[in-house]
Amino acid sequence: MHTQTAGETPALLFQGAQVILPDRMVRCSVRTEGDLITGLDRPRDGARVIDASGLILAPAMVDIHGDAFERQLMPRPEVFFPLDLALLETDRQLAGNGIATAYHALTLSWEPGLRSVARARQVVDQMAALAPRLRVDNRLQLRWETFCFEARPLIEQALSTTPRPALAFNDHTSMALLHPDTPLQDRPFDHDPAFPVTDTTSAAFAQKITARAQRSGVSRDDYVQLITRIWERRPDVPAAIDAMARAGRAAGVPMLSHDDTQLETRRFYRDRGAAISEFPMRRAVARAAREAGDFIVFGAPNVVRGTSHIGSPSARDMVQQGLCDILASDYFYPAMLAAVARMRADGIAVLSELWKLVSHNPAVALGLHDRGRIAPGARADLVLLDWPEGGAPAPLLTLSGGRIAHAGHSFGL
Repeated sequence: MHTQTAGETPALLFQGAQVILPDRMVRCSVRTEGDLITGLDRPRDGARVIDASGLILAPAMVDIHGDAFERQLMPRPEVFFPLDLALLETDRQLAGNGIATAYHALTLSWEPGLRSVARARQVVDQMAALAPRLRVDNRLQLRWETFCFEARPLIEQALSTTPRPALAFNDHTSMALLHPDTPLQDRPFDHDPAFPVTDTTSAAFAQKITARAQRSGVSRDDYVQLITRIWERRPDVPAAIDAMARAGRAAGVPMLSHDDTQLETRRFYRDRGAAISEFPMRRAVARAAREAGDFIVFGAPNVVRGTSHIGSPSARDMVQQGLCDILASDYFYPAMLAAVARMRADGIAVLSELWKLVSHNPAVALGLHDRGRIAPGARADLVLLDWPEGGAPAPLLTLSGGRIAHAGHSFGL
């Protein structure tokens, strides 16, 4: 087997595969040279031939939101592993699942522990240091908890780096303090003065935040005291959001709002430049996002499981109704491919259309116009799939920028 050395980008010619093009599937050859796709049905011209007969060649996937990397950082409560080890393992998992571009949903929270600003800063620094060694394009989605004012300097610093991150507005603080009589999906606009707040001294609230306290490495009592103090910041949160949105617009980064429940919520963030609605929790919000021309993201695990784990709309139904543009890995990297496979088997749409949910559409939403499709001049991000009739697909080869990121078969290379 040929061993690809650092910096080597051999010309390759894929022959015999069914190729997923932007508008159809067709059997054709695909040639890559360096980091680009240079043509379809072109002469070999000295390229190494990969016999892909019986396989499917697709654009490698683009993951707009994934936090499964947290399981490498902290596989058990309060058990942390070295960051370089965790991020290198995450990179291998991405490549092995056919994902060549991944935005890691890095939570910047007032919580201590896994999702703290201090931990996030370490991740930002370590990702930059590891960049030359990573197999795929690892990027950051700065998943900002809007009550976490301490994160603002880190966000402003990260917005000036290359590659540019995405910025997501996230409010799990209000969600945590929501009165239990109001379903999560029906909660009012987060800044509504009449927002129904729970009794933080109740046993029910203590039980609700047990997992959060454990993730943060503090006792439940300490967590209750902390979130009660943080809630006092609520009057200043809208101004903080405005400041971060201005910074995001100035940097030209894609911006998202997370878990929208009300039309007012979506409108509030759209007006500030967040044109991506990530995991809207009500069908009416998704419809409003569609009417406004926003991108709509749902979780691929939702499709695979057949339902949302927190009772939000079915992603499968949203795809069928034209209310979902993008499927994200969310918390399980294999779910993106598995979701497409399930919907293909169910006859929801043809494969060339379904594949856009995990490649072309997220690339466009993120402003990455060089990838997400197989076409001359596009970045050579490709995944070669073993996909037997009636069986589960498996990535055999992943290219990221023309470089071999994963090889489950030698293919004579």
